[in-house]
Amino acid sequence: MNFKRGSSVAVAAVAALSLTLSACGSEESADASSSGAAGGSGVQCDGKLQLKGSGSTAQANAMTVFKNAFAQDCDGANVDYSGNGSGQGITEFTSGLTNFGGSDSPLNADQAKKAEEECGAPALNLPLVFGPIAVSYKLGDLSLNLSAPTLAKIFSGVVTKWNAPEIAAENPGTALPDTAITVVFRSDESGTTENFQKYLASAAPAEWSADKKGKSFKGGTGQGASGNAAVAATVNKAEGTITYAEWSFAKAQKLQVANIITSAGPEAVKLSNESVGKTIESAKFKTPGSKDLVIDTEGFYKPTATGAYPIVLATYEIVCSKYSDAEVGKGLKTFLKVAASKPAQDQLAGQGYAPIPESFRTTLNASIDSIQ
Repeated sequence: MNFKRGSSVAVAAVAALSLTLSACGSEESADASSSGAAGGSGVQCDGKLQLKGSGSTAQANAMTVFKNAFAQDCDGANVDYSGNGSGQGITEFTSGLTNFGGSDSPLNADQAKKAEEECGAPALNLPLVFGPIAVSYKLGDLSLNLSAPTLAKIFSGVVTKWNAPEIAAENPGTALPDTAITVVFRSDESGTTENFQKYLASAAPAEWSADKKGKSFKGGTGQGASGNAAVAATVNKAEGTITYAEWSFAKAQKLQVANIITSAGPEAVKLSNESVGKTIESAKFKTPGSKDLVIDTEGFYKPTATGAYPIVLATYEIVCSKYSDAEVGKGLKTFLKVAASKPAQDQLAGQGYAPIPESFRTTLNASIDSIQ
């Protein structure tokens, strides 16, 4: 990538946007390169170890984990990552302002073309962070099972009471209250909304039509709040509410999380690292055999494996397959290998993410190794 280090204006603009993730306060030069012994991840440190990235806020906490591991493993390493949204991250990457972008969705055709023009080679979509979306609610101490068709009816305002027949049928023997359901949705455009609506349209097409997709909520009911933290906090304040939010935010508010009835049936699936791990293991790619790892999420939403949790958001690192500066390519490979390593991924479990399983790591590392 033609990263514009020579332009003071560009550098200043990026600096103003960025939340600097520094490596133990290192004052190393931005042009420094390193080659050293492997650290805790077992990854050999090589190339330019001062990198810039921006994009998805969904992976911001994961990036903190990764940059710390990178700094511990590689002397003088530093990642400057700005969590400014997937769209902005792609724009900055395709404009040559960053070394990589973070996005809750893979590049579309137009973005891929711009990225290839900037890189001088095709870009790669590498899924590195997986965040389950929790269907969270507040309803006494009840543990509920819910299917995609029932969720679609709830989030479109068709089912309006917690003791509705659809909910009762999926929770036999549970004393459900005659309480009104209040849907809380994301009022801002978000990848969380986009992925949740893709799930409903795929797993419950009769109840949630294909045109009700996108980053804006299309359910037509409920009250809005901006951001994962806000929707989770809103639910925590009011009995009878329900929302969709990244798992970490549901955990932070100690919300109840629905078990999801899937196409694999018959038992409802509890959200856990294990159930999300099964989903990741079953991932199929849109272009089998390619180093570009765009996931066919239909397999997530309608699993065939029992015990696989279906509502999972994959965040991609958008990178060049070949960088004009070979040292940047080597450095980025080092960082991504550290981030994909078991020690780094295992730390994500406490952050509301799901660590990637070993079988998926093998595929991901092969793509990372192909970067030049």
